[in-house]
Amino acid sequence: MDNYTLPLFPVSQDEIDNILWRACDTFRGTIDASEYKNYLLVMLFVKYVSDVWAEHYEQLQKEYGDDKERILRRLARERFVLPPGCSFDDLYRQRNETNLGEIINKALEQIEEANKLKLAGVFRNIDFNSEANLGQSRDRNTRLKMLLEDFANPKLDLRPSRIGNLDVIGNAYEYLIAKFAAGAGKKAGEFYTPSEVSELMAELVAPQPGERICDPTCGSGSLLIKCANYVRRQGSNIGNKLSLDGNCQGYFRRCFKEKAVRPSLSFGERCHN
Repeated sequence: MDNYTLPLFPVSQDEIDNILWRACDTFRGTIDASEYKNYLLVMLFVKYVSDVWAEHYEQLQKEYGDDKERILRRLARERFVLPPGCSFDDLYRQRNETNLGEIINKALEQIEEANKLKLAGVFRNIDFNSEANLGQSRDRNTRLKMLLEDFANPKLDLRPSRIGNLDVIGNAYEYLIAKFAAGAGKKAGEFYTPSEVSELMAELVAPQPGERICDPTCGSGSLLIKCANYVRRQGSNIGNKLSLDGNCQGYFRRCFKEKAVRPSLSFGERCHN
């Protein structure tokens, strides 16, 4: 990416959360806090998919050299396909354009179209070109440019070799909800189940492979994730034997089902909405 060198050390969830919280300054006083977390999570998703794609491209390039066609055939099997011109780097390079919101919206549309079985409708209600939410053209472009520059932070390196098994977007969602709750002077439990409580509940329930785990008030999927992780920690070969059921909320309603925002669901569980 222009203007910075990728770090050689792993990224931590705390670093990711701190960058996100600073990025909130872009939207404070413009739209409600409960809304601007969606803009942050979508951009975080684009950054995550872009970094994964870039690292896998580099790995395949070592194997296939300059055979771009063969590399792209292999990349077409990725969990998420990234169309040409839609990466975070592509958006960042256009950060000074006067129609930046439109550019981001078009990129999201193309990402959704390329992954319609997984992402159909996920970005439908998140408009980066909204005058009502982000102000008139000049102010909107300024805010979006700041947002891209926040996410261009060299510490926000989301390549698999840097984040390991971190559930980056799911953890970020929980972090933002907790911060917004504290800022509103409300207890976190009024908005979501705190991570510590989810961990305790998973330990008390002690789920086993083959069982069906249901959270009828599932929001971010945190409790279901903790239950799945509990089973995995027991050394069980989960395969496709663990069924997770939840009624996900808001941004998570569609993309949680397809594991778009909870990568740690990638080992076989099913989530029903």
